Amino acid sequence: MTKTLIVPGLDGSPASHWQDWWARTDPTAMLLDMGDTARPVREVWEATLAVHIMAHPDSILVGQSLGAVTIAQLLARWPGLRVRAALLIAPADPMTSDRTAHFGALPRQRFDVSATVVASRNDPWMPFDQARQVADLWGAEVHDIGHAGHINAASGFGPWAGGKDLRDRLLVRTARPSALRRLFGTRAPPLLRPAQGLA
Repeated sequence: MTKTLIVPGLDGSPASHWQDWWARTDPTAMLLDMGDTARPVREVWEATLAVHIMAHPDSILVGQSLGAVTIAQLLARWPGLRVRAALLIAPADPMTSDRTAHFGALPRQRFDVSATVVASRNDPWMPFDQARQVADLWGAEVHDIGHAGHINAASGFGPWAGGKDLRDRLLVRTARPSALRRLFGTRAPPLLRPAQGLA
């Protein structure tokens, strides 16, 4: 059974948050303990997530805000990890806050796994156009959720069945690997370049 690893954002996921509700109502889901969520350390968060991925290979990663950023950075830096897909909800731009700036800029590499970015039209942590741009860089689909704030408890997202639905779509989309993925594994195939002198 495919495991769903849920990565919280800055300040964690209180009982009213959809992440807490998801972990309590889905036996395949696990809300990860990232340590001190009020003072996050990038290296600790990445190592914690990597350990859980190695313990649960081929899992689906679900992250919100800084959790989505952690997933993106890990997928860009450690492409060999066995991840089935990623659901990145309201990714935050770390450079917008002194509390998260040490996480560095968002990665610009294309992921080698299927991914969906869930973006809000009025997210204070990342404008919609920026979310669409980074999703394009990552090779991820964009799900426009409308005017939903930061898609957290403060913007009314307690129990949120829509999140599970988006995860289930990723499960369906990745149920049978493509011929190229079977040939080349999780890494993208090399680009074919024209021979010298040919246009």
